[in-house]
Amino acid sequence: MLRDLKARGLDAPKLLVADGNTGTWAAAAQVWPEVAEQRCWNHKIVNVLDKLPKKLQAEASEMLTKIPYAPTRADAKRRRDEFAMRFRRYNADAVRCLDDDWDRLVAFYDFPREHWKHLRTTNVVESPFASVRLRTGAAKRFKKVPNATVLIWKVLMLAERRFRRLDAPGLLADVYDGRPFTDGKAVVKSIKKPEKKGVA
Repeated sequence: MLRDLKARGLDAPKLLVADGNTGTWAAAAQVWPEVAEQRCWNHKIVNVLDKLPKKLQAEASEMLTKIPYAPTRADAKRRRDEFAMRFRRYNADAVRCLDDDWDRLVAFYDFPREHWKHLRTTNVVESPFASVRLRTGAAKRFKKVPNATVLIWKVLMLAERRFRRLDAPGLLADVYDGRPFTDGKAVVKSIKKPEKKGVA
């Protein structure tokens, strides 16, 4: 699929947001080796909670959901470390699960702060397809592929009307041009003034 998109003219995206499927990351690395990678926080939180006893999951969930909303990458790391200190004794696997792919979990900090809510999760894709699954699941099966295709596209076209617009679309030009961002803020390069040489 990715090779087909590239063949049809899609340049390398600046950021790929996906869940933990290793096949997705391997495929993207082959087709667009330069793409930055962001792991979906919703999927990661569910994976971590699954490794903890039920009686601890509410507290753990509260701590985990605060991490991706930290104002800086360093603050997110501090919150991750606090989670590790609190829960390592109950299940080290949960802490290791959170540590896995950490760089992918915090990649969004290298993009404009105004875009972060669009980049932390795969919800932008999953939400419209939830409607598709609901309709196709109710139909059980289709006798003809064209009938299923028409229904799927019609449902997606209706879902598209409710899509949330991208915040600060004007910043896309900076992202496309490769302007660096740190903790959501554009990096301003300082221009060094030439030193004045003394007159002999």
